[in-house]
Amino acid sequence: MHLKVKKLREDALLPVRKRRGDAGLDLYSVEEVVLKPGEWKAVSTGIAVEIPQGYFGLVKDRSGLALKHALHCLAGVIDENYRGEIKVVLINLGDKEVRLEKHSRIAQLLIIPYLETEVEEVEELSDTERGEKGFGSSGLS
Repeated sequence: MHLKVKKLREDALLPVRKRRGDAGLDLYSVEEVVLKPGEWKAVSTGIAVEIPQGYFGLVKDRSGLALKHALHCLAGVIDENYRGEIKVVLINLGDKEVRLEKHSRIAQLLIIPYLETEVEEVEELSDTERGEKGFGSSGLS
């Protein structure tokens, strides 16, 4: 599969898969970012992508940023028909200010197939053993 990428800024970096077998492509910032505790920002990547038909992009956390700096991605679905700049919404869940240099790896982009879904309104749903139990109903451990 090929992912078409357009640089919207000359200094933008293309997404990179660091190692064979990595599921995600690293996304890079095109600006320095400072996030105070509890603050969130939409961080520019300086790129747009053309996701193949039948797929969508999912922007997810980089595990190192989550563990070391408590940075988390918010939002993150990129539809196949979207052609605007990819921005990564980051929130600082930690208690210290975080500074990311320009060209930092800020998130990873997964390209995932999806199924077309038709919605059908019904009066009843089929029964299951679980039923309506949710939110921890199967235990905490």
